[in-house]
Amino acid sequence: MKPTIVRSCLLTLSLLAPVLAAQAAGFALTSPTLKAGQSLTMDQVFNGFGCTGKNISPELNWANPPADTKSFAVTVYDPDAPTGSGWWHWVVFNLPAKTLSLPAGAGTASGAALPANAQQGRTDFGTQGFGGACPPPGDKPHRYIFTVHALRVEKLEIPADATAAFVGYNIMANSLGKASFTAKFGR
Repeated sequence: MKPTIVRSCLLTLSLLAPVLAAQAAGFALTSPTLKAGQSLTMDQVFNGFGCTGKNISPELNWANPPADTKSFAVTVYDPDAPTGSGWWHWVVFNLPAKTLSLPAGAGTASGAALPANAQQGRTDFGTQGFGGACPPPGDKPHRYIFTVHALRVEKLEIPADATAAFVGYNIMANSLGKASFTAKFGR
């Protein structure tokens, strides 16, 4: 192998090592509202764009984060959206390290049910807060990946109008590990 390829592979492995270690240590995300691999309920479906759901973020609980976690971020992403880049349904960050759950409905635009100092990024709906599922009619069911990210910093310095991709970049640059589950929805 060429030395540049070897260096690139080693760099990739060094960046992935904390994530793999966190997953091996049992970092887990669950929800009493949703079960991995199952369908979202109408509570988690968007109300708009032709969908008539309740647009309520589910309760989320996590356990066994990496020891050096200083904050958390939560994302909800649909890789199946017909955009070429997927669809960000929720981005919340600067959750204090002592936070191990979010109640159902925490993703309102006001963020009133989020811990103090938590921030929500702009979703691909163009607004802050949880934006539920709303795949095009007739598409195969889309996957909705719910992820909690353990971060090595207490606070991400993110502008209020930042895109989900910008927030995601900062999350990944400061990640100690992540835990995810996937639910589905089609119409």
